[in-house]
Amino acid sequence: MHSDSIDKSYQDLHIRNSWYNESMIEITYTKGDATRPQTSGVKIIAHICNDLGGWGKGFVLSISKRWPEPEIEYRKWYRNKAKNNFKLGAVQIVQVEKYIHIANMVGQHGIRTVGDFRPPIRYNAVEGCLKILEKRTKELYGSIHMPRIGTGLAGGKWEKIEPLIHDTLCKNDIPVYVYDYKE
Repeated sequence: MHSDSIDKSYQDLHIRNSWYNESMIEITYTKGDATRPQTSGVKIIAHICNDLGGWGKGFVLSISKRWPEPEIEYRKWYRNKAKNNFKLGAVQIVQVEKYIHIANMVGQHGIRTVGDFRPPIRYNAVEGCLKILEKRTKELYGSIHMPRIGTGLAGGKWEKIEPLIHDTLCKNDIPVYVYDYKE
């Protein structure tokens, strides 16, 4: 009898938790600069990098303007790729302040050149990066801040990236803030 009541309590708890997870966190859209997150606690600023070791256009310029470490660490990560996990779908987290980290996410294959018809974004790699980011964010009890990742130089479509963010981060109760730049 006692074990039945324990099982029933466990079922009730599971049902309540399932209901909670179905009412997932939504992406918060805001105007501003993603390199200046406006929440308290640990913040991870996520962005897409290419798999060529290139850093010099797009959102990374805003990151480098505030902190030199993410570029230095990314270039070192790329240079030593034979000895580490640098590849499409990999993530490198770089702490730049006590409560701010940068997530260098390798979700772009090469760079767009004249005559390229296929954009360099790789949605499966972005999804892999977001799954890694979800785990790391939970470990840090943090929130994610980003521009509309993958839609600039990588050439991706937000209507394909947004569902990946919902499925990997929001459904796992990770607060996500997407910044549309405003001067």
